[in-house]
Amino acid sequence: MPWVESRGNSVRVKWDTGRVDPETGKKIYDGKSSTKWTEDEAFDYGLDRESDVRNDRYISRRDGSLLMKDYCRDWPDTLDVGHLRERNVRSHLRLYVIPRWADVAVGDIKPSMYRAWEKWLRAQPHIGDRYAGEILGTFSMLMDDAVEDELRKVSPVPKKRKRGRYVKKKREKKREMAIADVHQLALNALVYWGFAGYVFVLTMAYTGMRPAELYALRREYCHPAWPMSDPDEEQREESVERYTRRGMPAIRVEYQHQWKDSQLTLLPPKYESRRALVIPPFLAELLDMLLASHNSEWVFVSISGSELAKANFTYQYWRRIADGQTASVPRRQGGGRGGCWRPLPGWSGVKGWIGKRLYLLRHGHKEWLDEDGHSRIAAESRMGHEVAGVEGLYANVTVAMEKRIMDSLQERWEGLMRTLGDDFTLPSPISLPVDLDGWIKSQVRAAVGKGT
Repeated sequence: MPWVESRGNSVRVKWDTGRVDPETGKKIYDGKSSTKWTEDEAFDYGLDRESDVRNDRYISRRDGSLLMKDYCRDWPDTLDVGHLRERNVRSHLRLYVIPRWADVAVGDIKPSMYRAWEKWLRAQPHIGDRYAGEILGTFSMLMDDAVEDELRKVSPVPKKRKRGRYVKKKREKKREMAIADVHQLALNALVYWGFAGYVFVLTMAYTGMRPAELYALRREYCHPAWPMSDPDEEQREESVERYTRRGMPAIRVEYQHQWKDSQLTLLPPKYESRRALVIPPFLAELLDMLLASHNSEWVFVSISGSELAKANFTYQYWRRIADGQTASVPRRQGGGRGGCWRPLPGWSGVKGWIGKRLYLLRHGHKEWLDEDGHSRIAAESRMGHEVAGVEGLYANVTVAMEKRIMDSLQERWEGLMRTLGDDFTLPSPISLPVDLDGWIKSQVRAAVGKGT
């Protein structure tokens, strides 16, 4: 039964929490006082709390008073997620959750307080809808765990009903990915980056690989070395039988390059989506030429010859490739400010790609697969996705499916070659390690001959 006592102008009530101190063996009591209570009201309040204890609804006032800044300090250590997800969660807590809720008790956050914060968060000009959703998702997960830790009765984040005005989600405007535009992007990369840039753009467009997977593509997992160079004996034998003996060149997506604990680290690809990707013959020839032109363990190296993942690729490479660049002024001999050590001619941006993301090359690859009528399981598997449900359980990617993908991608390339003509010349301002101009002319002749 609750115990009530008067203290000055207030009335205090204590009740049994149903817990025992493990060190002393004594019962643990909780309590509350108020200047507005009568003794009968205080007694009834204590009865209600003891009812909560008996029905597993009770949250100790002592536990519920734990501050958010203290809970957020230890909570990320309980998560069993990939390092990128954990890094993002810690960033959300540090930048947005703790600054708002640091000195608020975990048990004192009300749904109305959460809704006001959500409205504020989504109104910030520097926070996009997607990023705001990620922050709120982290907070929702945090509150769910607080309920499991018995710091709250329920989460303040609404789960089922949606309140407020309907707001249609903004979707990124996209246009069809034309092969001529992709080739122009590759030519821009050739001018700025060199032969590696030309092959990089075409490889992403023709395989749909994620950027971090391309950064981490190693020589032993790339055509022409793979699959004979695969260190996994069983996988090597199966891949040789499936690809090499059937004349289908392929590359293996085994890693992605990401920063972990301030170190550039090889990690499994997103969703553990290790996969083999059959490639069209023209791309196989380009990759063979690229690997013969350098000795790096990485297929694609930066302008300076180091790991590509060390660069801020969007800013240092992609924006120049897609948006264009004015001619650079050579730095005068003798030093001094101004000018550039790599004087380059100017080039125009590619219409439809100015300001657009590199990742849209991956989107465009899926668009090509759908346009050419390939099966859903073959397309999704190539993109590194799993098809859910019975369809994914029963389906399987066959050799014939991969052969059709290889052939359709090659046909798309040959269609482009037939539009170039014999007078096509490369815009490269520097000497290349390979005779790319001669190679493209041979591609044009072969495509024209095949089309007649």
